[in-house]
Amino acid sequence: MVTLKSELKISGNGLMKNKHCEVVIKPSSSGQIRYFVKDNEPFIANVDNVLATDHCVVLGNKKAKAMLTEHITAALAFCHIDSADIYMSEEEVPILDGSSKIWVEEFKKTGIDKPFMFKPKQYTVSEPVYYLNGKTSLVILPDKELFMSYAVNYDHPQEVRRFVNYNPKNQDEIIEARTFGFYRDLKKFQMLGFAQGAGKENTLGFMDDGGYSDELRSDSEPLKHKMLDLVGDLYLTGINPLDLRCQILAKEAGHAVHVKVAKILKDKIIEI
Repeated sequence: MVTLKSELKISGNGLMKNKHCEVVIKPSSSGQIRYFVKDNEPFIANVDNVLATDHCVVLGNKKAKAMLTEHITAALAFCHIDSADIYMSEEEVPILDGSSKIWVEEFKKTGIDKPFMFKPKQYTVSEPVYYLNGKTSLVILPDKELFMSYAVNYDHPQEVRRFVNYNPKNQDEIIEARTFGFYRDLKKFQMLGFAQGAGKENTLGFMDDGGYSDELRSDSEPLKHKMLDLVGDLYLTGINPLDLRCQILAKEAGHAVHVKVAKILKDKIIEI
């Protein structure tokens, strides 16, 4: 079990509703990631508690929910934290800079409490896990080590038939990769009540002239953000995907597909 050494406080506005939210994360010995939202009944960060995946991952129960959990969940995965209590004053996790970078920095600054001589357990799958639907696919195969690859094909000259692979050397680039979208769609989404908090400080925009709304933090930053989302979503199986000895191959997927596969995957994971 890995948790924080002390309490952490952080606040900011949500991407979807733009409401200010204060988050307090406390060390825990429960062995679970638990959410306490506005003093309601707590729920666990688990794929069985996913309520929606339309614009972001929404976790919850009948009395409470937490929106946009994927970035904090990915940060927990990259820091190998598997036990913490997350208290939220509102229903949406702050977007911060649109990535997991600030969460990871704050976790490390607060201190991560690991058992002496900590070494993550290793897992694989008992049989192949896959989702195939037209151009979209997500396949997980047993292997001797972890290999992750994500491919996209967006209507943007810099994002046509592109792919990126995970390796420890580009982990920091994945952690700092920001959420993104087509700038031309922003007003439409805002009129529908979404993306109220989107701005240059937290969202990378695809521009109609073939450029971006801001300089990329690294090559293929949007693809790396997709991989960040994938790590966060698969973490909801209860097993950190970074501890899997598998090939994880994703093509033009998203939160909905990630979660569908995670629900199948959780029953196929075995310790090795």
